[in-house]
Amino acid sequence: MATCPNNITRTITAKQRVTFGAACTDCPFRARCTTSPGGRKLVLHEHDALQREHRHRAPYPAFQHEYRTHRLMVERSIAWLTRGNRRVPHRGIKRNNAWLQLRIAGLNLRRLLALGLTMDQGTWALG
Repeated sequence: MATCPNNITRTITAKQRVTFGAACTDCPFRARCTTSPGGRKLVLHEHDALQREHRHRAPYPAFQHEYRTHRLMVERSIAWLTRGNRRVPHRGIKRNNAWLQLRIAGLNLRRLLALGLTMDQGTWALG
């Protein structure tokens, strides 16, 4: 079920769509809600149910602990990847994909070295 700002509820179809249609005709919130002459339409993401489930779990302490443990490194990795590289440096998908893969490999190697990666009797080991 999906509810609009005017508290009108419609069901979500099998194709993850919601149409309010005629209910928008004389709605007092129409100007803030939609500019479409046919009324408001929603297309939900394929992972909408999973996102709702995670939002439901978010306030619990176990989730907060897990989130705070991993979020920092994920955010930092994205920052390292995008620092000075907001635009792709080459023309063409193949060259940019190769550049991105090398950049990610370099960042991963830097992270592993910071974690103590060493060569021990011919094999790599984290210290």
